[in-house]
Amino acid sequence: MTRSSIPGPGPRNLLSDVAGIEVGNAQEDALRSGATVVRCTHPMIASVDVRGGGPGTRETDALQPGTFVDKIDAIVLAGGSVFGLAAADAVCAALAEQQIGRRSKVDAPPVPIVPAAILYDLENGGDKNWGAHPPYAELGRVALANVSAEFALGSAGAGRGAKAGDLKGGLGSASIDLGDGLVVAALVAANPIGSVLTPDGRSFWAWPFEIDGEFGGARPTETAAAAIDPLGPGSKLDAADPNAAPFNTAIAVVACSAELTVAEAKRVAMMAQDGFARAIRPAHTPFDGDTVFAIASGAVSLRANRSLDLTRIGSAASDCLARAVARGVYEAASVPAEPLAYRDLQGS
Repeated sequence: MTRSSIPGPGPRNLLSDVAGIEVGNAQEDALRSGATVVRCTHPMIASVDVRGGGPGTRETDALQPGTFVDKIDAIVLAGGSVFGLAAADAVCAALAEQQIGRRSKVDAPPVPIVPAAILYDLENGGDKNWGAHPPYAELGRVALANVSAEFALGSAGAGRGAKAGDLKGGLGSASIDLGDGLVVAALVAANPIGSVLTPDGRSFWAWPFEIDGEFGGARPTETAAAAIDPLGPGSKLDAADPNAAPFNTAIAVVACSAELTVAEAKRVAMMAQDGFARAIRPAHTPFDGDTVFAIASGAVSLRANRSLDLTRIGSAASDCLARAVARGVYEAASVPAEPLAYRDLQGS
């Protein structure tokens, strides 16, 4: 790889700009929740990093360096808290039915590797009276059937019922083409307890990383940039009940077209977490899950100085994740009886 002149977003500015990755969404408006499936067209190296104090996950231990599993078939992000993990069960079953997954013997059923992370959206006013039959398995199946290089952002998939502080949250994505075939991208279901906006209430904390006005182009005033509240004005912690524990999280997938080891993918996931800290104030709280999966498609070989290339990939992943958080909130649509959407807050 050689350094390109001016990196810019990929053709879609989506996670699917990394070739071999597709994304599908499914959501129910009455439920105010949904699921998103990241599908790999071939098994890909992956790892994960968890920074929040309240994660809800599946198969994250299996993605650590030194374990038997090194490649995945899909990743699921879902609303519904623990009930949302059923979406990954359904995706796993559907992939196995397609004969996708690892086999220990020829006549044994395939075992798809489908890690997952969930966010808490049970208190957003949607109809959660599902009794013994939560809807997330069906949402997972539908999301898998919907995978494509093109997919909706904002109030879609796992971002359907998300909140971002006191604003409507959503599904966001962003990419960067670093040249010579190396593409880095991020996808996030932004449901953080912290605020994504500076104190002026109109500019995103992620504004320094915005490209081509992808989330509105608002810039902070000098006063807004200087006014720092440790809990983040506009966060749910601003008016939190001191006797109640709020639950939220931002969950994400970053991907690159490079050939990485599991340990290197882990490092990319760790570096990408800085994107949350750049875009959300505060981040990595005791109440958030803040889980980032990292996928490497294996299309581009690194140079002899692998650590230098790895640093560049991780830095780009962090920037993409910050941009994706802001895009998820920016693209969210306002619906009656739901939190105010960013664009309505700005009167546009």
